[in-house]
Amino acid sequence: MSDTAEQSTGQAADEARPQLTETERLLRRRIRRISAYQRAKRTLARPGLLAPLRERLSLLDGADTLYDLDEPSDLYGNGIVEALEEKVAVLLGKEAAAFFPTGTMAQQVALRCWAGRTGNPTVALHALAHPEVYERDAFREVSGLRPVQVTSEPRQPTADEIRGFEEPFGALMLELPLRDAGFVLPTWEELTEVVEAARERDAVVHFDGARLWETTVHFGRPLAEIADLADSVYVSFYKSLQAFGGAALAGPKTLIDEAKTWRHRYGGAVFQQFPTVLSALAGLERELHRLPEYVTHARVVAAALREGLAEAGVPWARVHPEAPHTFDFQLWLPYSVDELSEAAIGQSEETGTALFINPWDEKGPGLSMTEVNVRGAALEWTAADVRTAAADFVARLREVSG
Repeated sequence: MSDTAEQSTGQAADEARPQLTETERLLRRRIRRISAYQRAKRTLARPGLLAPLRERLSLLDGADTLYDLDEPSDLYGNGIVEALEEKVAVLLGKEAAAFFPTGTMAQQVALRCWAGRTGNPTVALHALAHPEVYERDAFREVSGLRPVQVTSEPRQPTADEIRGFEEPFGALMLELPLRDAGFVLPTWEELTEVVEAARERDAVVHFDGARLWETTVHFGRPLAEIADLADSVYVSFYKSLQAFGGAALAGPKTLIDEAKTWRHRYGGAVFQQFPTVLSALAGLERELHRLPEYVTHARVVAAALREGLAEAGVPWARVHPEAPHTFDFQLWLPYSVDELSEAAIGQSEETGTALFINPWDEKGPGLSMTEVNVRGAALEWTAADVRTAAADFVARLREVSG
């Protein structure tokens, strides 16, 4: 066959081959990224949501040290569920707590209850708050609440913004930390001033504390003292504590009693929840006391990452916050999502070192961001290890970007 005939045949085969849609292409990338991460020998974090089922179930090994397994199983929220609720209430310094299958449900119920008590369904919150970005307008569509945005700036709201907001609101919701702004927190003084400003307006204060567990280092205060600033607090069991799922709402007993009624109405009175609750108890027992160490090491990782990228000659890079407020932070680089994804996945596949395990998001032409998570696995990394991995990543990035 002549060269021309071969080229023609090859071209015809290419044209006949189905082209991947953008959705299919992104799905293949995700599968490849997770597969490379799961095979990697070194990574900064081992989040439970990316682990295979066998590894996830191992979380319940030794469960008999967490709760008396000879006790009857839970039914519709009693038994072991009540034990977890009591433990959370003590940890947060609140009168009572209620377990919920999801944080979305917990916060809707909390703010619906507060709206009934204040007579005002308006909830003041940040434009980047979880209900505004990820919950498909559930506050408005499901719970009859009226969210209003205090600010859209990538930072926490200020006391002046609360005092000067142009209309009344019954509740102020603060996400601590504010994930989409870079897992940022206010200072302790700023937080207390914001709470005082809301009180001056006769509004209740609710903390979206999905990640409140890891804020103690930044605030320099124990968990109960932080939670004491708010009238009610929601916490997640899987985001920081690696549980299978679940959330809790804590606050005054009268509010929690009402919340349990609404939990039933919202479909949250699940028949049995002991596997999830046991995993939450495991997280509280095994992970909670380690979180401050992760936060401290995240600052080492962030500094080394910034240094390593600079030494490797990256023209511009931003670690945000410069000194992480928790053990999660953002990294911004002046490359496309495709280039950064290929370099990161390739590094994991070829070296067994997964420096960046999360997807990259486009933030502008030739500008992308990823979230960096630091957990127990990162404690094995020295600053020099991070700088070396960063240099290798940049070398791969240059190959990809040409």
